[in-house]
Amino acid sequence: MKKALTIAGSDSCGGAGIQADLKTFSALGVYGMSVITAITAQNTQGVLGVEEITPQMVGMQLDAVFQDITVDAVKVGMVSNIEIIEMIGEKLKAYHVEKAVVDTVMVSKSGCHLLRPESKEALIQKLIPQAYVVTPNLYEAEVLTGRTIKTLEEMKEAAKVIYAMGPGHVIVKGGHLEGKATDVLYDGKGFQYFEGERVNTKNTHGTGCTFASAIAAHLALGSDLVEAVERAKAYITMAITHSFSIGKGVGPTHHFYQFYPERSI
Repeated sequence: MKKALTIAGSDSCGGAGIQADLKTFSALGVYGMSVITAITAQNTQGVLGVEEITPQMVGMQLDAVFQDITVDAVKVGMVSNIEIIEMIGEKLKAYHVEKAVVDTVMVSKSGCHLLRPESKEALIQKLIPQAYVVTPNLYEAEVLTGRTIKTLEEMKEAAKVIYAMGPGHVIVKGGHLEGKATDVLYDGKGFQYFEGERVNTKNTHGTGCTFASAIAAHLALGSDLVEAVERAKAYITMAITHSFSIGKGVGPTHHFYQFYPERSI
């Protein structure tokens, strides 16, 4: 069985972070493991608090996994401070991780900063260069590049700037643009586009986490990047289409919909 590791924060309401990643791995037939970087107290309405794990404990978790189990792909999510970023960067390099999907988590949908502003440069210098693929949304791409992104052409230019930071590939996600949800993949030579129909729902909690971990799962299963992105795009679209109206705010996606059609869940 192929094995994937998520390095991210814990979401107490189960829709994003570690919980979303492990659900995604399981749904796609990959054994999931986790390294927790922070504990968040959050629900569908917002983040009540964040408590970071010490960098030393993050490092010990990474050692515990890599020294015992072969890891076929890694997904990196919430990495809030400089010391945690540096620790993860050191361990990814020490264990020669080739297939790392770095999801540049910065701000929650409710507006809570999940990456400390002073940590941006560490993210750019220590993690992004080690990414097989980095997956910023439009807001994150704007922060990374210092550019305003309102069009497909501006997404392409941002992808070039981020690619120059050192990752193997860049996917700029277009979920926040008007019209079709088009993601742009850049490999340093050319662009590929992944279109998806926009789903009319407010329940999109954890979509970025889920998409990135779906890419990691398919990379672990042996897909090339284009195929992994195509399959991840189909999976997240399905999960959003059948999302849950749980709680009073932005509900989660349905990671296991394909397993429950007979129960209409």
